[in-house]
Amino acid sequence: FSPSTHFYSLSLCLMAVCMTNCPTLIVAVGLPARGKTYISKKLTRYLNWIGVPTKEFNVGQYRRECVKIYKSFEFFRPDNEEGLKIRKQCALAALNDVRQYLSVEGGHVAVFDATNTTRERRVTIMRFCFFTFLISILFLLSSNPKVIAENIVQVKLGSPDYTDRNTEEAIQDFMKRIKCYENSYQPLDENLDRELSYIKIMDVGQRYLVNRVLDHIQSRIVYYLMNIHITPRSIYLCRHGESDFNVRGHIGGDSGLSPRGKEFAQCLGRFIQDQNIKDLKVWTSQMKRTIQTAEALGVPYEQWKTLNEIDAGVCEEMVYEEIQEHYPLEFALRDQDKYRYRYPKGESYEDLVQRLEPVIMELERQENVLVICHQAVMRCLLAYFLDKSAEELPYLKCPLHTVLKLTPVAYGCKVESIYLNVEAVNTHRDKPENVDISRLPEEALLTVPPHY
Repeated sequence: FSPSTHFYSLSLCLMAVCMTNCPTLIVAVGLPARGKTYISKKLTRYLNWIGVPTKEFNVGQYRRECVKIYKSFEFFRPDNEEGLKIRKQCALAALNDVRQYLSVEGGHVAVFDATNTTRERRVTIMRFCFFTFLISILFLLSSNPKVIAENIVQVKLGSPDYTDRNTEEAIQDFMKRIKCYENSYQPLDENLDRELSYIKIMDVGQRYLVNRVLDHIQSRIVYYLMNIHITPRSIYLCRHGESDFNVRGHIGGDSGLSPRGKEFAQCLGRFIQDQNIKDLKVWTSQMKRTIQTAEALGVPYEQWKTLNEIDAGVCEEMVYEEIQEHYPLEFALRDQDKYRYRYPKGESYEDLVQRLEPVIMELERQENVLVICHQAVMRCLLAYFLDKSAEELPYLKCPLHTVLKLTPVAYGCKVESIYLNVEAVNTHRDKPENVDISRLPEEALLTVPPHY
């Protein structure tokens, strides 16, 4: 065995020991401008959304903090000893932060975003991890030469490295930077690296190669990565038209549209027609108010039970004042932690996120989609695309009669809010301040809804 092959065998044994309860390190591999950072950020956003604490560690950011002024591609030349030394120091600093995050701060997954183009560098990462704490490693290789030109224009030229540089000069410099890596690049090899866990994403997601997936988290990561694509598209999110229950202040239920809600549905139909969207798919929940809204569009639509509004359990069809009067403890508990609070015999926002995961997967697979849904559902979907925390999610503003157009861009999502000029009630409740359950009167603590 060569030293690296022997170490791979050792690492596999260690992986077997920690398969079920170890934190996970995702190690990006690939030449510059192949979409590694795009995928790393997207994966980090997804894992945090489903409740797996995840953080991205971009070695390029460490390098920029260490070397404040970028001069040219010469820094990345393999014979530039000073540059090589700095880059190794930055990688080590990032790995130390990875260790801190996974072993001390309670993180479950870390994404190590760097080129990691040589087998020597990958062995160094594995040695560092396995000899400091048990960890499961999944390598992620992105090999998408078709996206190079677009990545350079959209992403790299907007980076701090090329501030105040003209476009042509910056492109030439970055292409030379890629050349610095190409001569020493050693991609993951099906034979030499057969004992490693990895996924290769090739030809802009048209082909995949998956090897030795070890555990549940790695399986979910691989499944997610096999569903995303980078085809330009837009996702339109809106709530149903104003309902009769909205007007009366009731939550949940299955009421139909109010007169203003029906007017909005007609306006939505005209708006969508004016957009002239190619191959648009329309999704609704199975509730009356979303179906009535979609009917006015005059196009085929698909009903998803998964898109139904959050189940308020015993509080369905009540107004907030009733809940506060009859179940003051429940009302206060929800205000104290709205994301995790579960209505008696109902759902929490946390439950709703888990329910909506298949919708996110299908949205990632599709191109142009209009989702006509509900306030809580729209908040969950919006939180995914905008990378919002669990604390922010339940208070995102999703007003009636407003369409949000989401267009994925390089490292995030562009949002356009389009109000269709039909008045509606405001159903948003701001986050209350200083909720203190201990200050509730004793009789309030004894008044609880029937949980069973």
